[in-house]
Amino acid sequence: MRVALFQGPSAGGDVATNIAAIDRAARLTADAGAGIVVTPEMSATGYHIGALTARRAEPADGPLHRTIASIAVKHGVAIIYGYPEQYLGDIFNTVSAVGPDGKILGAHRKTHLYGDLDRSQFIAGDTLVSQFEFGGMTCGLAICYDIEFPEVARAHADSGTDVLFVPTALMAPFEVIGRVVVPARAYENQFYVVYVNRCDTEKELSYCGLSCVAGPDGADVVRAGAGEEFLVADIDPAELITGRAINTHLVDRRGDLYPVGQQEP
Repeated sequence: MRVALFQGPSAGGDVATNIAAIDRAARLTADAGAGIVVTPEMSATGYHIGALTARRAEPADGPLHRTIASIAVKHGVAIIYGYPEQYLGDIFNTVSAVGPDGKILGAHRKTHLYGDLDRSQFIAGDTLVSQFEFGGMTCGLAICYDIEFPEVARAHADSGTDVLFVPTALMAPFEVIGRVVVPARAYENQFYVVYVNRCDTEKELSYCGLSCVAGPDGADVVRAGAGEEFLVADIDPAELITGRAINTHLVDRRGDLYPVGQQEP
């Protein structure tokens, strides 16, 4: 499976500009022969945008979805994007995966909210493991802060995730997450992590880039710097088989001493 990563800025004050950037990334994805493009957290609307979050919140099948779906169909690629989801009067920080046919492949509501920035705007999701099938592989979804909790990644490993897509909005001075924690999650759970960050600023936040695909050996398949980048990486199922044979952490766990595989998808 060939994946594309769009480490792009999000013009928090201009949804149309964000959509145009996603459209451009989808076109580049198709040109590169990739089947899916991952964009950052809240890529369609902006993340740290205050009262605009509530005004831009929409149902899962709202106008934003229909616009992104039309882009996916036009370019023949799947798109992972983020937006504020309105559901029964609540607002969630949600990521949606739309297939090349325009249909929703899967979605995830951020389960771990980061400080007042998240808690003042969003309700936490209550589904730990969100998955969908694509390219012959089991794909999982998590959002930003979710990946910083080892329980999230381990629950995905126990549920059979092969590739964990993580749209994020990681800001300075927390570069250690992208450089160290993300590759560690890939290694200790024996799957690929596709981690896609921003590289611009919103108010006092300065996003630090460092988007990457980390393989099951803990090494970078691709790695972005601090500026805007479009990257492509190949996800090799054979590497999962090899890695899981060499690294036996998952099968060697002591289920008699601590719970193993207790998280429900």
